[in-house]
Amino acid sequence: MSTLIELLESQLNVDVDSMDPNVAKRMPFTPHDMTSNQTVVNRQMQVPENRELFLSAVNEYGDKGWEAVLDRISALLCAANIDNIQGRVLLQTSPFHAYDTQKVVDHARRFATELERVGISKDRFCIKIPATGPAMNAGRILFKEGIRTLGTSLFSVAQAIASSQAGCLYISPYYNEFLAHANHKFWPKSDDPAIEHTMSHRMMQMLETYKRLYKKTGQEQPMIKVASFISVEEVMACGEMEMHSVTISAPVLADLCGMPAVPSPSTRIPGVPKVDMRNPYADARPTPARLARVSETDPLTANWDGTLPSTDIDYLADNGAELTKAIEADPTTKQRLYDALEAFKNEELISKAIIEKAIADLKG
Repeated sequence: MSTLIELLESQLNVDVDSMDPNVAKRMPFTPHDMTSNQTVVNRQMQVPENRELFLSAVNEYGDKGWEAVLDRISALLCAANIDNIQGRVLLQTSPFHAYDTQKVVDHARRFATELERVGISKDRFCIKIPATGPAMNAGRILFKEGIRTLGTSLFSVAQAIASSQAGCLYISPYYNEFLAHANHKFWPKSDDPAIEHTMSHRMMQMLETYKRLYKKTGQEQPMIKVASFISVEEVMACGEMEMHSVTISAPVLADLCGMPAVPSPSTRIPGVPKVDMRNPYADARPTPARLARVSETDPLTANWDGTLPSTDIDYLADNGAELTKAIEADPTTKQRLYDALEAFKNEELISKAIIEKAIADLKG
């Protein structure tokens, strides 16, 4: 293992947070999943190399409206990269539907139809849905239909428990809030993020909660796919924390591929092999000694009394009323969820304008 990315892959599953086939191809191994969101789709559909793909979708679906075109483009971009990954491609439902169960279900079904139309079967895709009460109820419906989901825009243990109750295959806690990428005053930069990053505490709480739930019920729990990295140190911290996977943007991937596997607080050299991802909670190990106290504090909650959300609460009942209540009571989650959804709305509106102009140009 000569580089950090190879070391990391020995500890967890490495995914690409990019729809660019070249990003996956440049990896020293075949990445597992390919994640995306409104930002990733919007940028990739504008790449000059995808111009013919874009126009084909407009020609074929333009009479059905911009949303149908965008769904089609999203599926075609997934098809262009499916052979470069081992696992699943992931698409994210519209942020405008985040608080409407039926609209989330309908959009996920449309994605499923388009993905299957380009030859991607249900075992090769997963649909990202926001971790709100109504959307988690959609996850439960989709699970019964064989459409697996990932709980995204996720910042709290309550959201993680709701994702379990919804039957999500994955959750994606954001290591850094959305605003931190554009303004580093929101970034808790650290050379030892496993211990010092403010989100590490909640991520360890999520993992330990899932371990307890599995031990109590014997039922599958969502695997934790961490997202929203700014630094190499944050990515490597996830290996030490024994998260299940990380989805990494192209710039951070490039850094990891170019850096030698040298010791640091979070690289765990020589390292502990990854758990069996076919049943990760059955293969789960005790919390590493260095991290034993991380989950006992929560710097994102003022005057935290040490009480975690109860796994006995039904967060999906009454259209997710208890999850909505928990989010409202947690200023950090409430603000970060809002910021993420607003950012994705903006990206979707940009895509809408580009597609509608192309439709208008086609009609002459």
